[in-house]
Amino acid sequence: MKNSIFCALMFLFCGAVWSQQVKNNKAEIDAKVSELLSKMTLEEKVGQMTQITVTIFEDAKKPGYFDAAKLKQGIQDYHIGSILNVPNPGAPTLKRWQETMQAITIEANKTRLKIPVLYGIDAIHGASYTAGATLFPQQIGLAATFNTDLVKRGAAISAYETRASSIPWVFSPDLDFPRNPAWSRMWESFGEDAYLSSKMAVALVDGFEGNNNVGSKYSVASCMKHYIGYGSTTTGKDRTPSIIPERLLRQYDLTIYQAAINAGAKSVMVSSGEINGTPVHASKHLITDILKKELGFSGVVVTDWKDIIYLYTRHKVAESKRDAVRIAVMAGIDMSMVPEEFSFYTDLLDLVKKGEVPVSRIDDAVSRILKMKFELNLFQNTVADLKDYPKFGSAEHIEEAYNTAAESITLLKNNASVLPLSKNEKVLVTGATANSMKYLNGGWSYTWQGENSDTYAADKFTILEAFQNKLGKENVLYTAGADLEKEDDAEIQKAVELAKNASKIVLCLGEKNYTETPGDISDLYMSASQIKLALALAKVNKPIILVLNEGRPRLISNFEDKMSAVVQCYLPGNEGARALVDILYGDVNPSGRLPYNYPRYPNSLEKYNRKYTESISEGEQNNDAKYEKSYSPQFEFGTGLSYTTFVYSNLKIDKTEINNTDEVNVSVDVTNSGTRAGKESVLLYLSDNVASITPEFKSLKRFEKISLKPNETQTVKFTLKQKDLQFVNEDLKWISEKGSFTVQIGDQKKDFLLK
Repeated sequence: MKNSIFCALMFLFCGAVWSQQVKNNKAEIDAKVSELLSKMTLEEKVGQMTQITVTIFEDAKKPGYFDAAKLKQGIQDYHIGSILNVPNPGAPTLKRWQETMQAITIEANKTRLKIPVLYGIDAIHGASYTAGATLFPQQIGLAATFNTDLVKRGAAISAYETRASSIPWVFSPDLDFPRNPAWSRMWESFGEDAYLSSKMAVALVDGFEGNNNVGSKYSVASCMKHYIGYGSTTTGKDRTPSIIPERLLRQYDLTIYQAAINAGAKSVMVSSGEINGTPVHASKHLITDILKKELGFSGVVVTDWKDIIYLYTRHKVAESKRDAVRIAVMAGIDMSMVPEEFSFYTDLLDLVKKGEVPVSRIDDAVSRILKMKFELNLFQNTVADLKDYPKFGSAEHIEEAYNTAAESITLLKNNASVLPLSKNEKVLVTGATANSMKYLNGGWSYTWQGENSDTYAADKFTILEAFQNKLGKENVLYTAGADLEKEDDAEIQKAVELAKNASKIVLCLGEKNYTETPGDISDLYMSASQIKLALALAKVNKPIILVLNEGRPRLISNFEDKMSAVVQCYLPGNEGARALVDILYGDVNPSGRLPYNYPRYPNSLEKYNRKYTESISEGEQNNDAKYEKSYSPQFEFGTGLSYTTFVYSNLKIDKTEINNTDEVNVSVDVTNSGTRAGKESVLLYLSDNVASITPEFKSLKRFEKISLKPNETQTVKFTLKQKDLQFVNEDLKWISEKGSFTVQIGDQKKDFLLK
């Protein structure tokens, strides 16, 4: 007992010391920033706000290596403060990254003030632009784990391996809130729920930044993106306009950013889109008034690729590139990802000299940039000592990626318990995504579109290879069966013939590797070639296990009823195939849950937290069976089966009536009533039964993932706070209203009254 008290006191003491150190460090950094800023010329300040892509400095005759004159021009003549992206041809080794950063550092140290260059990279599911790095599931798969501890550990590993690459800044997490499942970057998000996204955002920020220890050689600065509304285009196409009332932005989107800001995120990237006719890069209201002032964000605001220029060339709200620079900087932009020229530098310099942009705005932006550089300890060191990173790509890191993939993979259907498979039976593995690493990793993997994953991850298992590794090649039949887009009747017939010799069919369908505009689609259904293969195999009358390998829910309603089982593996990364096959054979019990509604029809895209009017039809009101219900997703948000069964009971609420300051304590018993150990994500939903703004059908407010042995029971406890009862009203204020609320966990429900 004495030891426990001593430990507790030491913990409190250390916490107090750490808090004081943070305050002292902040004051010390602020003083250093002020001192350095006072020494800088206007040219040096504007240079700090300029970010250029690394390939601009390459030798035309030797891609991937610098032209010394070009690098000198950028750093010494234009004083650039930041470089981004990956050298040609992509995914350098640790040694090449070290050499690259050494060259940049040497050049920066030749400048008058020796201000280090801040290097940023799209390391969004591991150090994905470094050869040999550990690649985790993409963000949509992280959300499916409903396990923030697991996600945080993965982010810490990603930070470790990115810093090993001498890179201190990652453009992650993606906090977009997609409202259209056709959007090509849905897989980069955490799905359709704002609360789940907020919790996952905090996990990633804490993991990347080492719980506010971003100056560590094992941490990186995070960059929230894309502020704001980027994932909510009306067309579902990338970089197209959005129409979003500010009330909804505040109710959902802003809450995710607020959570990440509170966690200490050091930077934010601005959306390439426009909301209600105003490009976000041009919106002082969104960037300065809300983000910086209202939300209290004190970090760096960086543009996305070329987006200030696009105010002139695409959005048509600026009369010239120069005018676009004025608009964006006055809106609150601190750093311009120009990134292929120096026009931002020359235009901004001219704007300040002519009094069109005040020096105070420049000083604010540069102070933020310098502050982040000091916080990252870049003035002490910008190049990694590779001896400090013995765990890069290690078995320990790979095991963590495997575990994350295993917890993300989601069993959506399992008729007649066709899964798990028996190792004694012969299987046919077929489908367009069955034998390529490209489809397991998706975009932002080694290269922008991820097209070279089969080369860089040649030592990893495709789905086919994972089957062969587990069963031996003699027990696994294979043919591609279909191309992702092109129909091939001969291949289909080959698959049909092979299926006759197999006990079960594992049909792997999905999408090509993509991100951004190359991923735009006009048809949400699975491609016609793959549907044709599925329907042909169904006629063989063998059990089919459908494995979905996709970044967004491609519709399967025209053949899903013919599948015995459906498994969603999203984009699970380099270890995903091993995890998938272990799940299919029962070596791992699946525990993932859908982080979005999987739609049944392309014109029926309701979210799980729909309004009540989205859940009814005229026929339902009139008890007319011929009308189909308007809410009928293929699989609902939160769906996720297991090889065991979980029973919920004894839901308790500590108060049946509360006032507007009370908290509500909720508990529920969860029992593993099956024969296998398993993990269960316990989801608490809340319904506001009557409100002046039409209430949601239900809304996720808490979740916890637990592990239970057979016949084991655990009591799970949650606390609901007053904010959980609130919504944003027409005056853009968060309010709660008197009335009844319903708590739902599993099949258990209880009401309480706010007086």
